[in-house]
Amino acid sequence: MLEQKYSEGDAMQILTHILQSITQDTPVKEVRRGLHWTAVVSRFCGLSSTMPQDTCNKNEENEKDGSLTDMTALELARYCFSEDISKAPLGLAAINSLIDIDLTKCIDIDGLKFIYEIGKDKNISIIGHFPFLEEIAKVAKNLWVIEKHPGPGDIPEESGQDYLPRSDIVVISGTTLINHTLSGILSLCKEKSVKMLLGPTTPMSETLFDHGIDILSGSMVTDRELALKHISEGANFIRLKRSGAVRFVTMMKDREDIIRRTT
Repeated sequence: MLEQKYSEGDAMQILTHILQSITQDTPVKEVRRGLHWTAVVSRFCGLSSTMPQDTCNKNEENEKDGSLTDMTALELARYCFSEDISKAPLGLAAINSLIDIDLTKCIDIDGLKFIYEIGKDKNISIIGHFPFLEEIAKVAKNLWVIEKHPGPGDIPEESGQDYLPRSDIVVISGTTLINHTLSGILSLCKEKSVKMLLGPTTPMSETLFDHGIDILSGSMVTDRELALKHISEGANFIRLKRSGAVRFVTMMKDREDIIRRTT
């Protein structure tokens, strides 16, 4: 299985490097834990996926943590190391709340639309379900959707190791930072494949380029109060985006090199 292919130390090293790159701390001002999204407000409003609660097994420990708004954002960010799937999203949201996204290095595009542009006749693996996959399937040589809980046509997680080494492009959900499987997935990818980390959980930190990621495709909250309102109401990301509360942001390590590897 994919989650059995990674070193715990490697997974924690990626998170440690992200935290070490953050130079400014600030108190946590607000925390919202919605059905689909978790938000932490400190310097900025950071988002992370809320993981399914039926996988949580340490609720008693959570009750002992006290008020999250009594913590600094970096203190809360250390929850990213937790094996408790109810706590780790708080850590990723706190990390994202501290990152000052350099928009001069970003393009305002949905990452999957960029994959559509470069994916013609390529073998593409997607870790997780996202919108727009039907369009990508029309241009790809093969599109393999690898899922922990596979639906019709999906590749079961345990078979992912057979497809990732054959993939020219690999799109990885940012939630792999929550469940600590990112490093294992990267270890299965061929060296020259283009690797994207995708979704609002994705930290827009250039540190991830040092770990083999070529493209970061995340989001930026543009209207904090509106975003918090929709998150509290259980909005999914499509609704959140349509509200105007967030925008897509994509950052590439070397766009020319990515184009060269896919042409």
